Amino acid sequence: MKQAHWWQSAIVYQIYPRSFQDSNGDGIGDLPGIISRLDYLAELGIEALWLSPVYASPNDDNGYDISDYRAIMPEFGTMADMDKLIVEAKKRNIRLIMDLVVNHTSDEHPWFQAAQKSKDNPYRDYYIWADGQGDLPPNDLTSVFSGSAWEYQAATEQYYLHMFSKKQPDLNWKNPQVRVEIYDMMNFWLAKGIGGFRLDVIDQIGKEPFRKIINNGPQLHAYLQEMNRETFGKYDVMTVGETWGATPEIAKLYSNPKRHEFSMVFQFETMEVDQVPGKEKWDSRPFDVPQLKNILAKWQTTLGDEGWNSLFWNNHDLPRVISRFGAEGILREKSGKCLAILLHLMKGTPYIYQGEEIGMVNRQVNSLAEVADIESLNMAQERLARGFTMAEVLAMINRMGRDTARSPFLWNDQLQAGFTTGTPWLSITQDYLTINAQRALEQPDSIFYTYQQLIALRKAWPLVVWGDFTLLASAPNVFAYERSYQGETLLIVANLSKEAAVFTLPRAVERVVITNRSALNDHQLELHLAPYDALAVVLEPV
Repeated sequence: MKQAHWWQSAIVYQIYPRSFQDSNGDGIGDLPGIISRLDYLAELGIEALWLSPVYASPNDDNGYDISDYRAIMPEFGTMADMDKLIVEAKKRNIRLIMDLVVNHTSDEHPWFQAAQKSKDNPYRDYYIWADGQGDLPPNDLTSVFSGSAWEYQAATEQYYLHMFSKKQPDLNWKNPQVRVEIYDMMNFWLAKGIGGFRLDVIDQIGKEPFRKIINNGPQLHAYLQEMNRETFGKYDVMTVGETWGATPEIAKLYSNPKRHEFSMVFQFETMEVDQVPGKEKWDSRPFDVPQLKNILAKWQTTLGDEGWNSLFWNNHDLPRVISRFGAEGILREKSGKCLAILLHLMKGTPYIYQGEEIGMVNRQVNSLAEVADIESLNMAQERLARGFTMAEVLAMINRMGRDTARSPFLWNDQLQAGFTTGTPWLSITQDYLTINAQRALEQPDSIFYTYQQLIALRKAWPLVVWGDFTLLASAPNVFAYERSYQGETLLIVANLSKEAAVFTLPRAVERVVITNRSALNDHQLELHLAPYDALAVVLEPV
């Protein structure tokens, strides 16, 4: 048996606090609401809970603009509520993973409030400032949220850098005092007993904006090794970095245990299989199954023992996977089970985004008035100005916008789906009468129990954690691979389409582990796959 960390056999569940459970009727999910649902998460079997930001924030970017790292946003509760959540989660063998944003702060953070007062303010160098070029910004860097990445500040006649919203000024990691302050804050949270951090856009902290290097700057890994040494390296915790530009070779730099940086990173290459090459995420196309197979296989085989994979289909920034790679309507649950079986039996740590386990689908809007996400609203303004129609813009938002997955969790078929007794901050999806947790729990063959079974398999079976990965040749829309460990071979086959397909088994089946098919003939090597059929079987020894 290989030496294991707890997070290598654990499953992480992501909660978007604003949309999980409201406890006081104000329409906004909160910490007491999460506490009230911990038994549900324990029944699912998860062992780690990734909490999107709950720090004090003016909410320009839904909490990813932090104004006080050591305070809780009043809408979510108090620090006493947070302390109780940590304790109550631990009682259920669930560790809390805090979402941490240290690339930037809110412009309402005391550091920036002081920094903008004068050029010689002690906090000035906590951020990145520059003179303009005449009436123009320092250079042509653009924000992720559209427009220039530089904002003019009249009081001191300089520009500050913001790679996201202008209310999210970037921190200057070259300043040692900034790093000291951040590490001290991280240790504040670690001392409370949290189980680790998810680090937002962490690959940007080594940026060299005047050389137009934003991701993977020259000092990035030195900063991360220092962070490890000064903070979480002293604890038995899990860390995962959000790294949009990572390749397998770059991921090894972050997650090779010998380098003392992170446990793993999120890679987003998988999320480009339905994007028109060279275009923005809004310019989508039907997803390419062969490309998906090649990307996932590459990450499975290339990292080897030099790194660790994170396995996920969706999160708070991405559309819901059934709407994206599966099928809504009559095939919703079957395609959801298919995608779950395919992903959760790979090597790495799986992540479940709230509602994924009950088969939630994309929230749809009919007007911009129903859109809350700053990224979607900025895109709409930009593309309408370029001549796109409102119908085209709304179609893009309904397919790829971040609000698609941020609508409130569907708990039951009661008013507001059991999320709140008030008016929800973002509207409930209209399908809550048929898609909700209560209904899923009452149906023994629901997608919830597929996820529960997959989680139990990973906890109990070393092959799922450690087995080697081999991609098998198959029809274009069939994804087939083997996991092998200590003489045992697990075969996973998934038909990722609405069309029937055929797959020939390499040898006879010893036993069926999990499937979304009604039956499987153990003695038939030619496997006829209906739309979204998926199965995992142990093959007879060679």
